[in-house]
Amino acid sequence: MTQQNTIRIFEERRVRTLWDDVEEKWYFSIIDTIEVLTGTDRPRKYWNDLKKKLQTEGSEVSEKIGQLKMPAADGKMRLTDVADTEQLFRLIQSIPSPKAEPFKLWMAQVARERLDQMQDPELGIEQALTDYKRLGYSESWINQRLKSIEIRKELTDEWRKHGLQEGVQFATLTDIIYRTWAGKSAKEYKRFKGLKKENLRDNMTNKELVLNMLAELSTKEISEARNPRTFGQHAEVARRGGSVAREARERLEQETGQPVVSTLNAKQVLPLKSEEK
Repeated sequence: MTQQNTIRIFEERRVRTLWDDVEEKWYFSIIDTIEVLTGTDRPRKYWNDLKKKLQTEGSEVSEKIGQLKMPAADGKMRLTDVADTEQLFRLIQSIPSPKAEPFKLWMAQVARERLDQMQDPELGIEQALTDYKRLGYSESWINQRLKSIEIRKELTDEWRKHGLQEGVQFATLTDIIYRTWAGKSAKEYKRFKGLKKENLRDNMTNKELVLNMLAELSTKEISEARNPRTFGQHAEVARRGGSVAREARERLEQETGQPVVSTLNAKQVLPLKSEEK
C-alpha cells in the first residue's frame, strides 16, 4: 500500500488527509473534520460521544471506521481515526453544522483535484502554492517551503531505501538533525515558538527554513556517500548533516549579531503582513 499524507485547507483550517494509491481513496482525519465543523476545542470528546450515539441508534458507520498513521501535534506519525469519502459523508449527516454542505463540496473538490494531479503531478505543487497563499504567506516564503518539502522527501526516500521505518526511526533522526543545527529537538523547537498542533516548518522564518534544508540536504548527500548500514550509523550521518548547517548558522550569527533560531511563528508574522497591506 502506497500512501501519501497531506494537509488540506478548508476555510483556513487544516484537515489531515491521506491518499492511498492502491485503493485510490482519500482518507480524512475524523478529529480534524469535527473540529472544523463544530468549532469545539474538544473534538476527541465530541467524537467519542458521537460514536456512542451512533451505536445506540444501531448505525454501523462507527464500526467500520479504521485508523491510519498521520502527523500528530508533536510531529510524529500516530494512529488516528479516519474515514473514506463515503463514510465521512454519512458521518457529517450526524453532525449539526452550517458548514456541513460547504465541507461536502470541498471534499468533492479534493477528490477531483487528486484525479487531475495523477494526470499532471505539477498540479499538486500548484495546489500547495494556492493553499499557502490563502493562508497569507509571502511568495518568497512559499518558494522556500515548497523547496523544503522536495528536499525532505529526498531525505526520507533515502532513509526508506536503507530500510528505515516511518514513525520512531524517522522522528529520532529528524530530532538529531534539529538538535545538531538548531540546538533543540522538534518538541523543544515548537515549544520555543509557542506552537501546539501547528506544523513546525510552516512556522519557520526564511532563514530557519534555509538552514534546515541545508541540514537535510547534507544528511541525504552524506548518506549516499557513506552508505550507512545500521541505525547507529544513520544517527551519526544525521549529526554530520546537521553540523554542516550549524556551522553556517554560527557563521551567520557572528556576521549579523542576530540569532537565527527565532520565537517568531506564523500567527505573529502573518497578521503583521496583512496590516502592512
